[in-house]
Amino acid sequence: MKYIILFFGICLFSCNQDKKVVATETNSTIVEESTQKETAISLEIHDFNGIEKYLNFKDDKTYVVNFWATWCAPCVKELPYFEKLGEVYKSENVEVILISLDFPKHYDSKLKPFIIDKNLQSKVVVLNDVDSNTWIPKVDENWSGAIPATLIYNNGKRQFYEQSFNYEELETELKHFLN
Repeated sequence: MKYIILFFGICLFSCNQDKKVVATETNSTIVEESTQKETAISLEIHDFNGIEKYLNFKDDKTYVVNFWATWCAPCVKELPYFEKLGEVYKSENVEVILISLDFPKHYDSKLKPFIIDKNLQSKVVVLNDVDSNTWIPKVDENWSGAIPATLIYNNGKRQFYEQSFNYEELETELKHFLN
């Protein structure tokens, strides 16, 4: 009997490696809990031609566009400030767009899990264009290409920042566009 239970247990766990089976009696059913978070998110991936529209919307919104990557520590540190800004100023017609410069080989292993783990609510778009010498000056003629970098714009004003922000600094810069 002991061997039958052991055999059943091995079969159960070996056939269900990505799930943890929790046997609880709830009206004679077995409840399964996934031990992995859903990674079924899709990424919007563009070359610069596809990204360019996010830098030039002509409507009544103010856009905060942040260039970042998961491998950039200052970028990761400031992301919560962009998320908070997007939430606080949503009612004032502000939209935050996060343009990831992560490497294609890391989309599934690093970028998607990062987006899920940090519960990013802002729009995340991926820029996959190796011709950075062509597209960097199109974003801003003075941009060295270093990240983090941020563009804030609306129909009346446009400003590029090659720097990190804390929340207060980011909010102060945004307010120049809202007044």
